[in-house]
Amino acid sequence: MKLPTTEKRNSKSKNIDMLSTLEIVKLINSEDMLVAPAVGRESKKIAAAADLIVERFKRNGRLFYFGAGTSGRLGVLDASECPPTFGVSPLLVQGIIAGGRRALVRAAEGAEDKINDGIEQIRKRNITSKDIVVGIAACGMTPFVRAALKEAKKRRAGTIFITCAPEAVKGIPADIIINPVVGPEVITGSTRMKAGTATKLVLNLLTTTAMIKMGKVYGNLMVDLKATNNKLRDRSMRIVSEITGLSKNKASKILEQAGGRVKIAIVMYFKQIDAAAAANILGQCNHSLRKAIQK
Repeated sequence: MKLPTTEKRNSKSKNIDMLSTLEIVKLINSEDMLVAPAVGRESKKIAAAADLIVERFKRNGRLFYFGAGTSGRLGVLDASECPPTFGVSPLLVQGIIAGGRRALVRAAEGAEDKINDGIEQIRKRNITSKDIVVGIAACGMTPFVRAALKEAKKRRAGTIFITCAPEAVKGIPADIIINPVVGPEVITGSTRMKAGTATKLVLNLLTTTAMIKMGKVYGNLMVDLKATNNKLRDRSMRIVSEITGLSKNKASKILEQAGGRVKIAIVMYFKQIDAAAAANILGQCNHSLRKAIQK
């Protein structure tokens, strides 16, 4: 394979060490501005990937991110934010990083080369045709990720590959390849920069879009959030108040009767029923608040 774009030198930053502090900041910022358009050009593939994830979720499948270094950390980050934001089980979206938990806080560069580890992680989690595996590799070459995708493919799991290197897309064992081309990094090979930003945007799009399609959002409100702290308890109350038109005090009371569950509280209000009956209606509507209110 040719030298991946992520490893090439950026002609605009060849003399970056000779620039003033302000010039360095402006140069890096100007390069960052290339990221969002690059991701936007992959919109159709990202949408197709989100639909594939939804299809597997509806089959009680799980979503797994596989990556090393920055890519692995971003996968773990996105996975860890799904339960509090959308009220899902921590098992629904899981991030697997080469080198394990220790690699989250300390670089484990050699771990990305361990092919057998990628295969073992797929086997360990008993990934099946109901699941979906997203391989993340900015440079496209990471053996740990490629091995995991290949094993997932053997098990007929859905497969998605995210890379910023157009040279890497051939021969990848994935159903969908998302390839935002952001160009060479300001610091050669430092894919924690533009490539990392592009990856974060893509992961945000995948899980957020999938969760919206799964009924985890009403309007633009996160009605399935888990109120695990004061900020989120206040947000829950404000969401109930916003949708029902109730005062904050009344919204807090009905939310308390609903055991802190936003959707239950809202259905209780609109249907004038108790929490158990509201939960039953939501179950009949596949937990879609909009359908439950309109039922």
